[in-house]
Amino acid sequence: MKTSNKFTLVRVIAAPIFFIIYFLPKWVSSSEGSLLSLISFCILVPMLIFSELTDYWDGHFARKNNEVSDFGKMFDPFADVFLHLSVFTCMTFSGYMPVICFVLIFYREFAQNFLRMVAAKQGTAIAARKGGKFKTVFYVVSCFVALAADGFFRTGIAGYLVSLGFLSAESLESVRNILHYVTYSFSSFCVLFAYTSFFDYIKNFGGVLKEASK
Repeated sequence: MKTSNKFTLVRVIAAPIFFIIYFLPKWVSSSEGSLLSLISFCILVPMLIFSELTDYWDGHFARKNNEVSDFGKMFDPFADVFLHLSVFTCMTFSGYMPVICFVLIFYREFAQNFLRMVAAKQGTAIAARKGGKFKTVFYVVSCFVALAADGFFRTGIAGYLVSLGFLSAESLESVRNILHYVTYSFSSFCVLFAYTSFFDYIKNFGGVLKEASK
């Protein structure tokens, strides 16, 4: 396997591992601020950072080693979606992404994947366009914002501030609601940018679908 594709593969492998580590404290009924919850967060953050960096490295080595290929053009966005949908699933179950936003993103990504498959069948490899790249960047930012909001409670920071008297139980609930509003806003923009870029792909490659459907 080419070096660039190995970096891409890291995101595919990391996705289910992230999912398991994220939910492990919940599965064993570990409370917020427990050692397991703290360890899980300390693993999740660097894991997500490293996984996202591979998106840069695979492109870097593909160009450096002249490894740009039609397979890579399809494998790279697939790995991105695989990872981000896994993270979004975690955030949806934890209340940091509205279900409607997750479903709309899910539909968009599968529709985009269908377009890529049809185009590949027609001999056209659809590379990422600027709109798609911007959408992916916003996905990344949204993942980290939601993970940070989750970490505020998971690591026990919220409970520690309450115990010190900096926050009351009522104000803590207000903070929780504010964080949800923030992550919901990011989720909404994810949907907006996702469909804006998808319509751009349809505009430029919709002819492939028409040709294939004849």
